[in-house]
Amino acid sequence: MTLASPLPSAGPVTLAGPVPTIAPHSLLVFLLQLAFLLLFALVLGRLAERFRMPAVVGELCAGLLLGPSVLQHVLPAFSHWLLPQQPEQMHMLDATGQLGVLLLVGVTGAELNFGLVRKRGVTAARVSIAGLVLPLGLGIATGFALSGILLPDGVDATVFAFFLGVAMCVTAIPVIAKTLLDMKLLHRDIGQLILSAGVVDDIVGWFLLSVVSAMATAGLTAGVVATAVLYPVGVVLFAVLAGRPLVGAALRRAGRAEGATPTIMTVVVLVLFGAAATQAMKLESIFGAFVVGVLVGTSKDLDREKLEPLKSTALGFLAPLFFATAGLRMDLTGLRHLDVLAAALAVLAVAVLGKFSGAFLGARFSRLNRWEALALGAGMNCRGVVEVVVAMTGLRLGVLDTDAYTIIILVAIVTSLMTPPVLRFAMTRAEELADAELSLEDAGSGRTRAPDRSGRTGTSNSEVNP
Repeated sequence: MTLASPLPSAGPVTLAGPVPTIAPHSLLVFLLQLAFLLLFALVLGRLAERFRMPAVVGELCAGLLLGPSVLQHVLPAFSHWLLPQQPEQMHMLDATGQLGVLLLVGVTGAELNFGLVRKRGVTAARVSIAGLVLPLGLGIATGFALSGILLPDGVDATVFAFFLGVAMCVTAIPVIAKTLLDMKLLHRDIGQLILSAGVVDDIVGWFLLSVVSAMATAGLTAGVVATAVLYPVGVVLFAVLAGRPLVGAALRRAGRAEGATPTIMTVVVLVLFGAAATQAMKLESIFGAFVVGVLVGTSKDLDREKLEPLKSTALGFLAPLFFATAGLRMDLTGLRHLDVLAAALAVLAVAVLGKFSGAFLGARFSRLNRWEALALGAGMNCRGVVEVVVAMTGLRLGVLDTDAYTIIILVAIVTSLMTPPVLRFAMTRAEELADAELSLEDAGSGRTRAPDRSGRTGTSNSEVNP
């Protein structure tokens, strides 16, 4: 009996070495990038609020000052050291900002109040549809008209035009809500109507962004277009039929534990899985985060008080970092070229005219007076957060170059700045008109008007003595 000969040796077995960690210098630069961006975002955001402007304007300007528009010209050596043109270094900052925007969108979805839409459904739908269709159409037409100036090499003109159309038709719920709260209009009829129409705008806007992103990623063919439309519909149907009970069960289990940590971790995990799912389908990851956020917010098993720490972190830390990072990509030096400057003015005019006109017409069709319609137009014209997300998505996909990206961010800044003064003016005129109509009614009915608890004049049932 002989023993079997051993197998021939294939050489020594070696295990793959560990993945190298981040280099010390790269870590140092990354930490200083975060520190400078957050410091400037905090200071300029507070400064903007002091001047009664949305904080997002100051946070975008933080990146603008640290980016190629200012710092690179004032302190070029320091700018090159802090923001080196190395993809690996900048990708760390981009990844942090991407996590921030996913959680921001998830929290925004969880905060949407669908009760407002049901309560003011017909009027909100008219305002929202008119405020979507008109700027979308004008934006697409403008995209085709400006493709010779702003179209990046290798990008289909139709995809670029549709992307610009989506950028023109979106509305920023977080900025609108903060503006209405500051002006004490949040719980007034006009404030509730603006928010309800904005909810519809948000839903349709994220849907359209996902469709256009899919077309930009996979190409523009009949099959791709059909898939780009059907996939988001399938995601929504799956979310309603299967996602809702799964999310409810996860929140219910997390809610049984003490403290807010299990609920926060559960929501973050759900949002990230939702984002990963739509990203795997070649849709935009933001769409998945938004859908999951809506499922979380509409679940009866959510303890909203436990979600507050996540909301504070997303809005107070991650969102400002994302906006400052977005501002870094702006380069205002491109506006020194007359054709780019003319394109910027044209896009801004189309954005404002389209949104104002659409919302105004929708309000007038709903029999609101002209000042209330103007107030709705002012509220819906605010782009802010959502416009920045759309612009960053377009830049990442290569649909936008630096000039087009800068122009869209400028639209977000200018329209956010326009909203408070125009809304304040329109509401003052609307209240004066309402007071004048009440005075006429009182004169005809023989009633007097007495101050109500808010200090405004209201009708009294006491008769006027002859």
